[in-house]
Amino acid sequence: MTGKQQSSQAVHIILWIAQVLLAALFIMGAIMKFQPIAKISVMMPWMGQVPVWFVRLLAIVDLAAALGLILPSLLRIKPKLTPWAAIGSMMLMLCASAFHVARGEASAIGLNIAAAFIAAFIAWGRFAKSPIQSK
Repeated sequence: MTGKQQSSQAVHIILWIAQVLLAALFIMGAIMKFQPIAKISVMMPWMGQVPVWFVRLLAIVDLAAALGLILPSLLRIKPKLTPWAAIGSMMLMLCASAFHVARGEASAIGLNIAAAFIAAFIAWGRFAKSPIQSK
């Protein structure tokens, strides 16, 4: 295997690790948002201050993001959807950051910003550096 092939394989593996980790983060967020509001608002007060339907909608969006980051590439069915899911995830995290800053919770955006950077890396990697081909 040449140096370029090894580098390409390494990027491919790192992208898969990033996809799985970001998807796991979104799945954990979705599970948390499906918990009783009284229980989760103790840890995250904003969840008790917005309508319940909004929290549940965010849970569904989190699940969609997780599925979009993994399934198209894993199944090789329309794998170009994966970088688009990453872009959507990045936008979601940037909106979440703006939401928290607007509420005076700027100290809570570290995870959102980190997730946005990981999503941007996935989008770049799956669009340009190591795209996955369809079946």
